[in-house]
Parts: sequence; C-alpha cells; structure tokens
Amino acid sequence: MIFPKQCKNVGFASTQPCGQMVYFLSRYLVHPIDDGFEILEVEFDPDEKGMMRHIVKSRVISKKSEVYRYPDKVQINDRTRLIQLALDSRYRCTIFFGLDEHMTFVLDPDLSDLLKIHVYDSSPPRPSLSACIRDLESCGLFGDLNVIFCHHILDISQMKADVYPCRAAGFTRTLDADAVKGNERVAGCLTGSQLMGECYGTNFELLNICPLSAVNEEPFIARCCRSDREGKGTYNGKQGIVVHWGASPWQISESIFSLTKEWRKHA
Repeated sequence: MIFPKQCKNVGFASTQPCGQMVYFLSRYLVHPIDDGFEILEVEFDPDEKGMMRHIVKSRVISKKSEVYRYPDKVQINDRTRLIQLALDSRYRCTIFFGLDEHMTFVLDPDLSDLLKIHVYDSSPPRPSLSACIRDLESCGLFGDLNVIFCHHILDISQMKADVYPCRAAGFTRTLDADAVKGNERVAGCLTGSQLMGECYGTNFELLNICPLSAVNEEPFIARCCRSDREGKGTYNGKQGIVVHWGASPWQISESIFSLTKEWRKHA
C-alpha cells in the first residue's frame, strides 16, 4: 500500500509554470489526463537546492483506468477511514480531496497492517467511550497511529432483568430510584452488587454488565465505573487499558496513545 504520510508529499500536476520542476517536498504527482487522473512517482537531484527542483526521474504508479476520484470532500487526517473508503471503491487507487482542498491518495489499500484496538462499552445510555472514540477519530486525531477500532457494545436492554442500573438509561425500575425486595434479577456490576449488599443483603441474582467482563481480545480499552481499575491491566488474560466511566475526551485520547505506544514497543 502507498498512502503518503502527509499531503505535502503530493502535488497536483495540472500545469507546468516552472517547467519540469516540482516542489521540493513532492514525492507523488496527481496528473489530470483525458477526463481522468494518473499517479506519478517523481525523483529529483538530492543535491539540488531551492524550493522548486528539476525532475530527474518519474514513473506512472497508477494509470487512468485504475484511478477513482472520491466525489465528496473528506477529513484527510482520518487515515483509517480513507483506507476503508479506498477499499470500497474497488479501484486500485483512490484520490481524496480534503475539506481545505489539500489532497492525497491511497494506492493498493490494505487494512492488515493497522493495529486493532478493541473497545468495550455498554448501552443504554450513550456508550460514551465508544462514541467519544468515533468522534475523535472522525476529526483525524488518531490518523498517525495506524490503528483501527473494533467496537463491542453490550446492549443492557436485551438482558432479562427485573431491575436495571439507572433512570438515565430510560429503564422504569432501577437501582438508583427503586427499592429491591429480594429474589430479583439485577443488571449491574461490582458497584451495583456492593450497593445491593449494603442496602438489601445478598438475596438477588446479579447479571454482570461491566464491559471488563466481556473482554476477550487484546489490546483493548474498556470503560468501568471503578476508579481503582483505571490504567493498564490484564483482564480475562488480555492486556489493555481501563478508563473511568466519566473520562474526558482528553483522558481517552491519552490512554489510546499510551496503549498503542506500549503495545508496539513489546510486539
């Protein structure tokens, strides 16, 4: 796969105001040709100085019949999404134009080299960890990490429980607002079990909803309401990182960068 690390490495060769010269950071040229495009790889004399430099060698790395121009403007820094879109195009090469008119391309798209990070969360209410990661990813924050997120969301509403965690999730009978009489099936986690034990005793069946209990892939990032579990750890034999139920976008992004760095260091 060829996917230029930065858009400054890609030039648009529609005219030649300086002749056979290119901007010194250009490594590839998108060349309009006969109502289509071809992609060129260029080389110039490394000893030559100046902003514009003479091309000493060029070759076509994707011909017109292999090139597709994606019709909509995109967030160029959301690299994983661009690879997925390039795969969906079924062309060997896809050209993308950014929101700021910068451009790039993906040649021979391949997701296999991306690190899979597994996200464990639950809903309802909003799965805030998963949703936050999607929001941050869409603005290109994780573009340079070369990661792909696999989301695993537990749907609490599908559990056959008599009592659910909280009113915020839209349930009618919940631990935060209703008394438990005994023998109920309670959808909850370690915190919910502790609350039940302190207030009502142990005469109930706990249906575990903690995202950590669902971990079966690594590396992972999971959401948990227990502050003592925050940070790196091993759960169900899998390594990952835990963020608090109310973690901010900054904390979540920092955790992902830290997890990625550590995982690749020891891979």
